[in-house]
Amino acid sequence: YIHGKGLKAGLYSSPGPMTCAGCAGSYQHEAQDAKQFADWGYDLLKYDWCSYGRVATRPLTLEGMQRPYMLMGSLLKKQDRDLMLNLCQYGIGQVWQWGAAVGGQSWRTAGDLGGELPHVFRVALQNAKHREWQKPGAWNDPDYVQIGHLAQGPCPLTPTEQYSFMSLWCLMAAPLFYSGDLTRLDAFTLNVLCNPDVIAVDQDPLGQCARVVPLTEETFLMVKDLEHGAKAVGLCNRDDVPHKVVARWPDLGVTSRQPVRDLWLEKNLGEFDQAFEADVPPRGVVLIRIGEAGN
Repeated sequence: YIHGKGLKAGLYSSPGPMTCAGCAGSYQHEAQDAKQFADWGYDLLKYDWCSYGRVATRPLTLEGMQRPYMLMGSLLKKQDRDLMLNLCQYGIGQVWQWGAAVGGQSWRTAGDLGGELPHVFRVALQNAKHREWQKPGAWNDPDYVQIGHLAQGPCPLTPTEQYSFMSLWCLMAAPLFYSGDLTRLDAFTLNVLCNPDVIAVDQDPLGQCARVVPLTEETFLMVKDLEHGAKAVGLCNRDDVPHKVVARWPDLGVTSRQPVRDLWLEKNLGEFDQAFEADVPPRGVVLIRIGEAGN
């Protein structure tokens, strides 16, 4: 049914005896569970540390952190279908340095975002610090995209903040795991999730996480190289008041006159020389592409 809707199916377990929701984990049943997940036709396993700390050898070493993920990663590779392994252990042990080696394709770089939704700028800046470890097939995961109608009710973010959320995640080439009620998607949420220009930034073949260019205490740029030489740039304002933000060509690594496109407005803004500036609303991101797509 899920595949028939053009979607991928993911499920959740833990290397410990219990998941964080109090359900049975995969501890001592790893081979059985890996086969069952594949037989059911799933595409992704989120493997959450949760209760594993109760059974892990103490003192906990780096090898001990890696052991349960290496076990499940090796078992998933033996199945007759591809299952993506998403490591969830909240960034402990600098997982971005070894997640791929234990069979992961993505790994959480911090704690749960649910209680941090008002702080997506801080989360993004922290995640971007690990950009050097990211490449296609090995993704830093700042957590689910949580907009629209969530389990606990409507997303508490303003429309501007929801656009910012998606902009930041796509600039980081973050895995776009949507965490919301698909049966209650409205036109606004679909627009945020499904803008083709913005999705193209996230899924650019280079797989690069944008680098951060600090400007002031409250404003910064995120600059992402795209295939064929264009740049995706976020003009970011994490303050509670508007700011004019300027993206200067030397900071972006571009020269000469450049065409600029506003990706959310889906509008070509013309050619600019040496800089582009925008009035960015409170807690907003103006997301642009500099240079021609595919050029």
